[in-house]
Amino acid sequence: MATATQTETAKAAAAQKERKLTFAPQFEAKDLVEFDPNRVYGDWRDEFHRTGCVVIKNVISPERARYYREKQIEWLKKFDLGFDEKNPETWTADHLPVSFKGGMYYGYGATHERFAWEARTEPAVIDIFEKLWETKELICSFDGFNISLPNRKDLKWSPWPHCDQNPERKGMQAVQGLLNFAPNGPKDGGLVLMKGSSKLFDEFFAHKREQADHEDAPPPEIQFMDLFLFSDKDVKWFEDKGCELVKVEMDPGDFVLWDSRTMHYAKFPEGEQIRHVQYICMTPRRFATEEALEAKKYCFENFYGTTHWPHCNIRPSDEKPLRNGEVCPKYRSEPFEKPEITDTVLRLAGVKEY
Repeated sequence: MATATQTETAKAAAAQKERKLTFAPQFEAKDLVEFDPNRVYGDWRDEFHRTGCVVIKNVISPERARYYREKQIEWLKKFDLGFDEKNPETWTADHLPVSFKGGMYYGYGATHERFAWEARTEPAVIDIFEKLWETKELICSFDGFNISLPNRKDLKWSPWPHCDQNPERKGMQAVQGLLNFAPNGPKDGGLVLMKGSSKLFDEFFAHKREQADHEDAPPPEIQFMDLFLFSDKDVKWFEDKGCELVKVEMDPGDFVLWDSRTMHYAKFPEGEQIRHVQYICMTPRRFATEEALEAKKYCFENFYGTTHWPHCNIRPSDEKPLRNGEVCPKYRSEPFEKPEITDTVLRLAGVKEY
């Protein structure tokens, strides 16, 4: 009897701790970092600061990109739902774990799979964020990955233009990125960016704006707390100001960065190529409060994902994926392959100090 009571007490304590760590966004009213607009870097940072986004070529080798493609396919097969990458008849929801927008995976411990952490800790990936923020003391988000299968007949698809920064936040406070593993041409689906829109962020939000009502916006379990959804009229506003809507094209091993104030959305693949990417975001550790770091530690230890934001909005995403209104029978709370715990992983997770 005592054992049962102790167990219930432990569960209640854990639940209370989780509630404490699930907190609302705390908006900064000032820039967290300042950049000299007249500075010339002589590398990809010049384009990034000019347009709010940039593609960086050959960050990892084609062979390394193939490794990640194979690991992602292997991950899908581990659910034993009959998925076969060589048989498009199995490219349906019945044969796949539950995802958002037909290919974004956040549940099942996916954000802490070993291959996800391997991608985050690629030396050249870390180097990008070190150069961008001009510090080696970084923390990362616990983002998911994307495996989008083309020509699916069981999906209804529509774009939902958005940005991942609340207008209450001033300046560039987060920069999102993704590491691309497969050929990504004009018909292969992928990222669409409104180049230059980050520069007009404050002007656009100078007056109160209403979010667009997109039917297939993110469900609560992956709703990014800073998400703002744009309407077609908003898209036209940015285009009239000289911004350009661009479908990003990449080769295996390329990396794309974009300022979180940038309007963007995903395009569904129309060709034959499966899309394979890992979302990665890093910001300086000094941006995070002690409360945020405590929440990150809790998420890391319990294999929870987070929003795109590494240093704030650390909401433990423990909601279980639903299939036909019920918890997916394949639900799992841990990754199939846990990450190798290194000093680099612990520091990026916010668990260990630099």
